[in-house]
Amino acid sequence: MTRIDVVDNHGQFTHLEQRALRDMGVDVETIDNETPPEEVDADGLVLSGGPDIDRIGNCPAYLELDVPVLGICLGMQVIAAELDGRVGSGEYGGYADVTVEITEPEDPLVGSLAPETRVWASHADEVKEVPTGFARTARSDVCEVEAMSDPDRELYGVQWHPEVAHTEEGEEVFANFLARCQ
Repeated sequence: MTRIDVVDNHGQFTHLEQRALRDMGVDVETIDNETPPEEVDADGLVLSGGPDIDRIGNCPAYLELDVPVLGICLGMQVIAAELDGRVGSGEYGGYADVTVEITEPEDPLVGSLAPETRVWASHADEVKEVPTGFARTARSDVCEVEAMSDPDRELYGVQWHPEVAHTEEGEEVFANFLARCQ
């Protein structure tokens, strides 16, 4: 059975990420983001959302583990910031229902959602420029980088929250990620 660790970055929806995966039959555990990388024993990691990029613990080191990683909201921003992308303040701000256009229909994480999907997202901060090796895989009218992927390194990110009920195809995002972890 696939084992996924959800890395807790102090976000309000972290418990919903664990629950969504557990409801899909996944062996899942939430771990503190201060957990030493050598103690992580999972087939994949979800870097949760959270309020503050200054409280990301060992998340940068987790990107060097040889497992697929899905960054959600702050988790995606961590990936971008650590791998030479650029993160900045969003113009839109708080949580809202957003229509997202899938720009890469062949992408293993979000391609199956093409041509568009409705999501629940926060844009207080967002990825402004994807890191080298990544493709921007989704955009919206309020954010040019709603999702990004580097399948060669098995690193993925979404600005939105697939774990909340307001996101129409959130379970499909998790299922697509799980397929990369087997």
